[in-house]
Amino acid sequence: MLVLERHHYAWLSIAAALATIALKTLAWSITGSVGLLSDALESFVNLAGAGFALWMILITRDPPDGTHPFGHGKAEYFSSGFEGFLILGAAAAIIWTASERLMAPRPIESAGWGLAWSAAATTINFVVARVLGKAGERLNSIALRADSRHLMTDVWTSVGVIVGVSLVAWTGWLMLDPLIAILVGLHIAWEAVGLLRESVDGLMDRSLDADSVARARAVLDAYQARGVHYQGLRTRQAGASSFLQVVVLVPGDWSVRYGHALLDEIEAALETAIPGLEVTTHLEPLP
Repeated sequence: MLVLERHHYAWLSIAAALATIALKTLAWSITGSVGLLSDALESFVNLAGAGFALWMILITRDPPDGTHPFGHGKAEYFSSGFEGFLILGAAAAIIWTASERLMAPRPIESAGWGLAWSAAATTINFVVARVLGKAGERLNSIALRADSRHLMTDVWTSVGVIVGVSLVAWTGWLMLDPLIAILVGLHIAWEAVGLLRESVDGLMDRSLDADSVARARAVLDAYQARGVHYQGLRTRQAGASSFLQVVVLVPGDWSVRYGHALLDEIEAALETAIPGLEVTTHLEPLP
Protein backbone atom coordinates (compact mmCIF):
# COMPACT_ATOMS: atom_id res chain seq x y z
CA MET A 1 0.00 0.00 0.00
CA LEU A 2 1.35 3.42 -0.95
CA VAL A 3 1.88 5.63 2.11
CA LEU A 4 2.02 9.36 1.36
CA GLU A 5 3.73 11.92 3.57
CA ARG A 6 2.56 15.48 4.22
CA HIS A 7 4.65 17.02 1.44
CA HIS A 8 3.17 14.62 -1.12
CA TYR A 9 -0.31 15.95 -0.30
CA ALA A 10 0.99 19.51 -0.64
CA TRP A 11 2.16 18.68 -4.17
CA LEU A 12 -1.33 17.31 -4.88
CA SER A 13 -2.80 20.65 -3.75
CA ILE A 14 -0.43 22.55 -6.07
CA ALA A 15 -1.45 20.36 -9.02
CA ALA A 16 -5.13 20.92 -8.26
CA ALA A 17 -4.59 24.69 -8.05
CA LEU A 18 -2.88 24.78 -11.45
CA ALA A 19 -5.67 22.74 -13.03
CA THR A 20 -8.44 24.88 -11.56
CA ILE A 21 -6.69 28.13 -12.54
CA ALA A 22 -6.66 26.97 -16.15
CA LEU A 23 -10.29 25.84 -16.11
CA LYS A 24 -11.69 28.86 -14.26
CA THR A 25 -9.71 31.36 -16.35
CA LEU A 26 -11.11 29.68 -19.45
CA ALA A 27 -14.62 29.94 -17.98
CA TRP A 28 -14.14 33.66 -17.25
CA SER A 29 -12.67 34.41 -20.70
CA ILE A 30 -15.66 32.74 -22.35
CA THR A 31 -18.36 34.46 -20.30
CA GLY A 32 -16.85 37.75 -19.09
CA SER A 33 -18.53 37.10 -15.73
CA VAL A 34 -17.02 38.98 -12.80
CA GLY A 35 -18.31 36.20 -10.57
CA LEU A 36 -16.24 33.66 -12.48
CA LEU A 37 -13.32 36.11 -12.45
CA SER A 38 -13.53 36.22 -8.64
CA ASP A 39 -13.49 32.43 -8.62
CA ALA A 40 -10.37 32.36 -10.82
CA LEU A 41 -8.58 34.87 -8.57
CA GLU A 42 -9.31 32.67 -5.58
CA SER A 43 -7.56 29.78 -7.35
CA PHE A 44 -4.38 31.88 -7.65
CA VAL A 45 -4.59 32.30 -3.89
CA ASN A 46 -4.94 28.53 -3.60
CA LEU A 47 -1.74 28.08 -5.61
CA ALA A 48 0.23 30.53 -3.49
CA GLY A 49 -1.11 28.98 -0.30
CA ALA A 50 -0.31 25.44 -1.43
CA GLY A 51 3.22 26.43 -2.43
CA PHE A 52 3.86 28.09 0.92
CA ALA A 53 2.33 25.10 2.73
CA LEU A 54 4.77 22.79 0.92
CA TRP A 55 7.70 24.98 1.96
CA MET A 56 6.62 25.01 5.61
CA ILE A 57 5.96 21.26 5.65
CA LEU A 58 9.46 20.63 4.30
CA ILE A 59 10.87 22.82 7.08
CA THR A 60 9.04 20.77 9.74
CA ARG A 61 10.90 17.67 8.53
CA ASP A 62 14.21 19.13 9.71
CA PRO A 63 15.35 17.38 12.90
CA PRO A 64 15.80 19.29 16.19
CA ASP A 65 19.06 21.22 16.40
CA GLY A 66 20.94 23.42 18.84
CA THR A 67 18.79 26.48 18.20
CA HIS A 68 15.51 24.57 17.80
CA PRO A 69 15.71 21.74 20.36
CA PHE A 70 11.97 21.02 20.09
CA GLY A 71 12.05 20.74 16.31
CA HIS A 72 10.47 22.95 13.66
CA GLY A 73 6.82 21.86 13.91
CA LYS A 74 5.46 25.38 14.40
CA ALA A 75 6.40 26.29 10.83
CA GLU A 76 3.01 24.90 9.76
CA TYR A 77 1.26 27.70 11.64
CA PHE A 78 3.00 30.23 9.40
CA SER A 79 1.42 28.40 6.47
CA SER A 80 -2.14 28.73 7.80
CA GLY A 81 -1.50 32.39 8.71
CA PHE A 82 -0.07 33.11 5.27
CA GLU A 83 -3.11 31.52 3.61
CA GLY A 84 -5.34 33.66 5.82
CA PHE A 85 -3.66 36.88 4.64
CA LEU A 86 -3.79 35.73 1.01
CA ILE A 87 -7.50 35.04 1.28
CA LEU A 88 -8.11 38.47 2.78
CA GLY A 89 -6.24 40.06 -0.13
CA ALA A 90 -8.24 38.06 -2.65
CA ALA A 91 -11.49 39.00 -0.88
CA ALA A 92 -10.61 42.69 -1.11
CA ALA A 93 -9.78 42.38 -4.83
CA ILE A 94 -13.00 40.50 -5.53
CA ILE A 95 -15.18 43.03 -3.70
CA TRP A 96 -13.44 45.96 -5.41
CA THR A 97 -13.83 44.46 -8.90
CA ALA A 98 -17.45 43.47 -8.27
CA SER A 99 -18.30 46.92 -6.92
CA GLU A 100 -17.06 48.50 -10.15
CA ARG A 101 -19.10 46.02 -12.19
CA LEU A 102 -22.12 46.76 -9.99
CA MET A 103 -21.97 50.38 -11.19
CA ALA A 104 -21.61 49.31 -14.84
CA PRO A 105 -23.16 45.84 -15.40
CA ARG A 106 -22.09 43.86 -18.47
CA PRO A 107 -23.88 40.95 -20.17
CA ILE A 108 -22.63 37.40 -19.74
CA GLU A 109 -21.75 35.48 -22.90
CA SER A 110 -21.68 31.73 -23.60
CA ALA A 111 -22.79 30.91 -20.05
CA GLY A 112 -23.22 27.21 -20.78
CA TRP A 113 -19.60 26.49 -21.67
CA GLY A 114 -18.28 28.78 -18.94
CA LEU A 115 -20.34 27.00 -16.30
CA ALA A 116 -19.23 23.60 -17.59
CA TRP A 117 -15.53 24.46 -17.18
CA SER A 118 -16.17 26.01 -13.77
CA ALA A 119 -18.06 22.91 -12.64
CA ALA A 120 -15.13 20.72 -13.70
CA ALA A 121 -12.74 22.86 -11.65
CA THR A 122 -15.09 22.73 -8.66
CA THR A 123 -15.18 18.93 -8.82
CA ILE A 124 -11.37 18.79 -8.72
CA ASN A 125 -11.28 21.10 -5.71
CA PHE A 126 -13.92 19.08 -3.86
CA VAL A 127 -12.08 15.78 -4.33
CA VAL A 128 -8.69 17.22 -3.35
CA ALA A 129 -10.17 19.05 -0.34
CA ARG A 130 -11.61 15.79 1.00
CA VAL A 131 -8.28 14.00 0.49
CA LEU A 132 -6.32 16.79 2.21
CA GLY A 133 -8.78 16.95 5.11
CA LYS A 134 -8.49 13.24 5.84
CA ALA A 135 -4.70 13.38 5.49
CA GLY A 136 -4.52 16.41 7.80
CA GLU A 137 -6.45 14.57 10.51
CA ARG A 138 -4.43 11.37 10.09
CA LEU A 139 -1.05 13.12 10.02
CA ASN A 140 -2.06 15.84 12.53
CA SER A 141 -1.04 18.56 10.08
CA ILE A 142 -2.55 22.04 10.48
CA ALA A 143 -1.09 23.03 7.08
CA LEU A 144 -3.04 20.28 5.30
CA ARG A 145 -6.19 20.97 7.32
CA ALA A 146 -5.95 24.69 6.48
CA ASP A 147 -5.45 23.88 2.80
CA SER A 148 -8.47 21.57 2.92
CA ARG A 149 -10.66 24.23 4.53
CA HIS A 150 -9.45 26.78 1.99
CA LEU A 151 -10.34 24.49 -0.92
CA MET A 152 -13.76 23.68 0.55
CA THR A 153 -14.40 27.42 0.83
CA ASP A 154 -13.48 27.64 -2.83
CA VAL A 155 -15.92 24.82 -3.60
CA TRP A 156 -18.86 26.57 -1.94
CA THR A 157 -17.77 29.84 -3.51
CA SER A 158 -17.78 28.22 -6.95
CA VAL A 159 -21.19 26.69 -6.34
CA GLY A 160 -22.51 30.15 -5.47
CA VAL A 161 -20.96 31.69 -8.57
CA ILE A 162 -22.32 28.94 -10.83
CA VAL A 163 -25.79 29.45 -9.41
CA GLY A 164 -25.46 33.23 -9.83
CA VAL A 165 -24.30 33.06 -13.46
CA SER A 166 -27.06 30.57 -14.20
CA LEU A 167 -29.64 32.95 -12.74
CA VAL A 168 -28.25 35.85 -14.77
CA ALA A 169 -28.46 33.77 -17.96
CA TRP A 170 -32.00 32.73 -17.06
CA THR A 171 -33.43 36.03 -15.77
CA GLY A 172 -31.27 38.55 -17.61
CA TRP A 173 -30.78 40.50 -14.37
CA LEU A 174 -27.12 41.55 -14.75
CA MET A 175 -26.87 42.92 -11.21
CA LEU A 176 -26.91 39.37 -9.82
CA ASP A 177 -23.39 38.68 -11.12
CA PRO A 178 -21.52 41.41 -9.15
CA LEU A 179 -23.81 41.00 -6.12
CA ILE A 180 -22.93 37.33 -5.83
CA ALA A 181 -19.25 38.14 -6.37
CA ILE A 182 -19.41 40.54 -3.40
CA LEU A 183 -21.02 37.83 -1.26
CA VAL A 184 -18.22 35.48 -2.36
CA GLY A 185 -15.64 38.03 -1.21
CA LEU A 186 -17.29 38.44 2.19
CA HIS A 187 -17.54 34.67 2.63
CA ILE A 188 -13.88 33.94 1.97
CA ALA A 189 -12.86 36.89 4.18
CA TRP A 190 -14.68 35.16 7.04
CA GLU A 191 -12.74 31.96 6.34
CA ALA A 192 -9.51 33.98 6.39
CA VAL A 193 -10.29 35.26 9.88
CA GLY A 194 -10.76 31.67 11.08
CA LEU A 195 -7.41 30.58 9.62
CA LEU A 196 -5.61 33.54 11.18
CA ARG A 197 -7.16 32.80 14.57
CA GLU A 198 -6.06 29.16 14.39
CA SER A 199 -2.54 30.19 13.37
CA VAL A 200 -2.24 32.61 16.31
CA ASP A 201 -3.52 29.93 18.70
CA GLY A 202 -0.78 27.55 17.55
CA LEU A 203 2.00 30.12 17.82
CA MET A 204 0.79 30.95 21.34
CA ASP A 205 1.36 27.31 22.46
CA ARG A 206 -2.26 26.26 22.71
CA SER A 207 -2.85 23.10 24.76
CA LEU A 208 -3.87 19.80 23.19
CA ASP A 209 -7.55 19.29 22.47
CA ALA A 210 -9.87 18.39 25.34
CA ASP A 211 -10.11 14.72 24.27
CA SER A 212 -6.33 14.25 24.30
CA VAL A 213 -5.99 15.93 27.70
CA ALA A 214 -8.78 13.70 29.07
CA ARG A 215 -6.97 10.60 27.80
CA ALA A 216 -3.74 11.75 29.44
CA ARG A 217 -5.50 12.32 32.76
CA ALA A 218 -7.14 8.89 32.55
CA VAL A 219 -3.71 7.27 32.16
CA LEU A 220 -2.27 9.20 35.10
CA ASP A 221 -5.31 8.66 37.32
CA ALA A 222 -4.96 4.89 36.88
CA TYR A 223 -1.67 4.99 38.83
CA GLN A 224 -3.23 6.50 41.93
CA ALA A 225 -4.19 3.01 43.11
CA ARG A 226 -0.44 2.34 43.47
CA GLY A 227 0.03 5.40 45.66
CA VAL A 228 1.26 7.57 42.81
CA HIS A 229 -0.02 11.11 42.26
CA TYR A 230 0.75 13.86 39.79
CA GLN A 231 0.66 17.64 39.43
CA GLY A 232 1.61 20.38 36.99
CA LEU A 233 0.17 18.64 33.92
CA ARG A 234 0.82 20.84 30.88
CA THR A 235 0.43 20.17 27.17
CA ARG A 236 1.07 22.06 23.96
CA GLN A 237 0.69 21.56 20.24
CA ALA A 238 3.40 22.52 17.72
CA GLY A 239 2.20 21.65 14.24
CA ALA A 240 2.19 17.86 13.90
CA SER A 241 4.13 17.48 17.16
CA SER A 242 2.50 17.38 20.59
CA PHE A 243 4.16 17.70 23.97
CA LEU A 244 3.21 16.85 27.55
CA GLN A 245 5.04 17.45 30.81
CA VAL A 246 4.00 16.38 34.28
CA VAL A 247 5.42 16.04 37.80
CA VAL A 248 4.94 12.53 39.22
CA LEU A 249 4.73 12.24 43.02
CA VAL A 250 5.78 8.94 44.66
CA PRO A 251 6.37 7.77 48.26
CA GLY A 252 9.59 9.19 49.63
CA ASP A 253 11.06 5.83 50.57
CA TRP A 254 11.10 4.59 46.96
CA SER A 255 14.54 4.05 45.40
CA VAL A 256 15.61 6.24 42.49
CA ARG A 257 15.83 3.17 40.25
CA TYR A 258 12.27 2.07 41.07
CA GLY A 259 10.92 5.60 40.66
CA HIS A 260 12.46 6.05 37.24
CA ALA A 261 11.26 2.65 36.11
CA LEU A 262 7.76 3.87 36.95
CA LEU A 263 8.32 7.05 34.92
CA ASP A 264 9.33 4.95 31.90
CA GLU A 265 6.11 2.98 32.30
CA ILE A 266 3.98 6.11 32.58
CA GLU A 267 5.63 7.73 29.57
CA ALA A 268 5.05 4.62 27.46
CA ALA A 269 1.38 4.49 28.51
CA LEU A 270 0.86 8.17 27.65
CA GLU A 271 2.53 7.78 24.25
CA THR A 272 0.29 4.79 23.52
CA ALA A 273 -2.84 6.72 24.49
CA ILE A 274 -1.84 9.75 22.39
CA PRO A 275 0.20 8.68 19.33
CA GLY A 276 3.05 11.03 18.44
CA LEU A 277 3.17 12.55 21.92
CA GLU A 278 6.53 13.56 23.39
CA VAL A 279 6.44 13.20 27.18
CA THR A 280 8.65 14.83 29.81
CA THR A 281 8.24 13.64 33.41
CA HIS A 282 9.81 14.80 36.66
CA LEU A 283 9.98 12.71 39.83
CA GLU A 284 9.21 14.24 43.25
CA PRO A 285 8.51 12.70 46.69
CA LEU A 286 5.03 12.94 48.14
CA PRO A 287 4.80 15.61 50.87
